[in-house]
Amino acid sequence: MMQNVYTVAQVNSYIKNMFTQDFMLQALFVKGEVSNCKYHSSGHIYFTLKDEKGTISCVMFAGNRSGLAFRMQEGQQVIVGGTVDVYERDGKYQLYARQIVLDGAGLLYERFEKLKDELRERGMFDPCYKRPIPKYISVLGVVTAATGAAVRDIINIASRRNPYVQIVLYPAVVQGGQAAPSIVRGIRALERFGADVIIVGRGGGSIEDLWAFNEETVAEAIFDCSVPVISAVGHETDTTIADYVADLRAPTPSAAAELAVYEYSQYEETLREYRYVLDRLLKNKLGLYRGYLENLGWKLRHLSPANQIREKRTYALKLEERLESAMEAVLTEKRHLLEVYIEKLRGLSPLDKLKQGFSYVSDGEGRTISSIEAAEPGKLLHVHVRDGIITAKTLDKESVEWEQKEKN
Repeated sequence: MMQNVYTVAQVNSYIKNMFTQDFMLQALFVKGEVSNCKYHSSGHIYFTLKDEKGTISCVMFAGNRSGLAFRMQEGQQVIVGGTVDVYERDGKYQLYARQIVLDGAGLLYERFEKLKDELRERGMFDPCYKRPIPKYISVLGVVTAATGAAVRDIINIASRRNPYVQIVLYPAVVQGGQAAPSIVRGIRALERFGADVIIVGRGGGSIEDLWAFNEETVAEAIFDCSVPVISAVGHETDTTIADYVADLRAPTPSAAAELAVYEYSQYEETLREYRYVLDRLLKNKLGLYRGYLENLGWKLRHLSPANQIREKRTYALKLEERLESAMEAVLTEKRHLLEVYIEKLRGLSPLDKLKQGFSYVSDGEGRTISSIEAAEPGKLLHVHVRDGIITAKTLDKESVEWEQKEKN
């Protein structure tokens, strides 16, 4: 008969107690490769650590996520710190992670995150301190290694885009213990030289290779530089402290050269377009002002004193013609009336009477004798006839009533 029969739960509980009592399993670090990593919607992370001889299941609960400073991916080499324990329901043991760092680069990565947080708190990443990159430059400063693909790419691309830009290279040490001071000296030297833009960078590499660009002294030199700085460290996926502090981050050194140096051919094309637009606008403007001036000229000719004088003179001539016409009409009328009066006077003229055989008599003093009373006997008289004057003496006079005879 079988004795000491236990339930599954009892066995799992016993094993759990054994794990709990083992001090080493309560705080250990396990190194391995990440596999089957899953971020659950609850915030927990489930993954497997493996090496060439075995695997172990792992979980990091959402409450411990502060111990993870990066996003886990398949194939990463990591060191996981935590506790090994048994999940009683399934009877399986697993590693409950409280801290995860990248293997090898883990300590450097922690230093990177710590410095990044410190500099962010100091405001060195604030966009308000970012200086704009000049669109047109004449001097390009480059702080990088004197040899390597980075400097060749920068020179080739910058020269192709604009052969008139002067490229000044400061051959800095970009890896190792002397790298950070060398990069700082390069930035300050090119700033004193008068570069319009400075590119600071190097080719890609591991976090250890790029560490000089994560140093605080380099970050402060970039932040304090009065010249706009473009960081171009590593490949597009590499990120350094210099990238956060710089005025502009370029994914690669080649991209940095394209961002710093304007394309001269495009600049020439832009100038040609501007010239065409300017000529067209100038012609339109000149045409507008030419019409405006012609209108003003017409107004000036119309309102000028000379034109006013001409108009007044023309008006005066018209008035003169009208006056002459009116005067001519009046003169014609008066002349006709005068002719009528002349005819009347001619009918009443003594000369005409004389021509008809009549005469008139005046005394010696020229007074007309119209009555016999003025003619005394013996008095000299002058008889006026058609062709002269006859002097006569009054011998006798006789009163005659001519008018009464005519009436009878």
